[in-house]
Amino acid sequence: MTKKKKSILSDQRFVVLLVIIVLAAFFSFRSAEFRKYTTLLSMLDFSYYDLLMAIGVTFPLITGGVDLSIGTGMVCYALISGSLIRNNNLPVAVAMLLCIVLGLIVGAANGVLIGVMNLPPFLATLCTCMITRGAGSLCSATPWPALSQDGGWFHTIFKITVGTGRSASRYPIGFLWMVILVLVMEFVLNKTKFGRYTIAIGSNKEAAALSGINVKFYHVMVYVVCGLFTGLAAIAYAAVTPTVQPGTGAGLEMDAIGGVFVGGVAATGGYGSVIGTFVGIFVIMLLKTGLPYIGLQANWQQIITGIVLIVAVLIDIMKEKKGSH
Repeated sequence: MTKKKKSILSDQRFVVLLVIIVLAAFFSFRSAEFRKYTTLLSMLDFSYYDLLMAIGVTFPLITGGVDLSIGTGMVCYALISGSLIRNNNLPVAVAMLLCIVLGLIVGAANGVLIGVMNLPPFLATLCTCMITRGAGSLCSATPWPALSQDGGWFHTIFKITVGTGRSASRYPIGFLWMVILVLVMEFVLNKTKFGRYTIAIGSNKEAAALSGINVKFYHVMVYVVCGLFTGLAAIAYAAVTPTVQPGTGAGLEMDAIGGVFVGGVAATGGYGSVIGTFVGIFVIMLLKTGLPYIGLQANWQQIITGIVLIVAVLIDIMKEKKGSH
């Protein structure tokens, strides 16, 4: 009985879940506004694109890499697709598919630069970050169709409204799709050859190559997966943002990467969990949503979030040291 309790408490995902409960209770106690259903809806709306980016970047981080281009990439794909909708009457469904295709292309480019040409992940993805930010800036501020306009149906992928007027109720069905994606990618990470090889590359790249794993191929593929989820994040971003602004996106990747580390992915790679990423993102989102309700400005939000990330990484380092003894 004691042994089982110890194993549960040593699971960072369980600890982070407790942190979420404590934070939610604290902010609810301090602010009546935070307890409103509309606040929950707003937090979920803005968590979808962060979570999608985080799911994707979990895989490069497990290999010991990183992708700094996901924030600017997400905005870039939304801007390009939105511009084509507005200026060329591109159907919304095709624009959504274009977001995914652009994400796959940039993800594959990152993978080739890192996995085949052996560029450091930080440098390679910093370059594609600059490229996607510049490409997005070439587009004017781009609104995707509003829910009331033809083609605005894509908003209902994440949130549906039942009823009209004051009796209308909104339901965040996007949360259901996020849970399904998290479970699917957790299965991919732990139960498929791709996932096992991803972990093996992060644990010891040279040993993985000596064991017969095509390290270059799977190294490319983790960035392709990251690009796929960045494209999906672009769709979610367009659905919750009234107007996608050019030149933005830099820094958005930090919330996603931070959530992954809070969720228990090793800072040096080699292990991690998509479910951990899921709960980690909600710690970040609770801080971003709740801190303003207790009167803390944006600067303090960044400071506190940074401290949380430092603590998460220190916990990971201590776990590694404890495991090595």
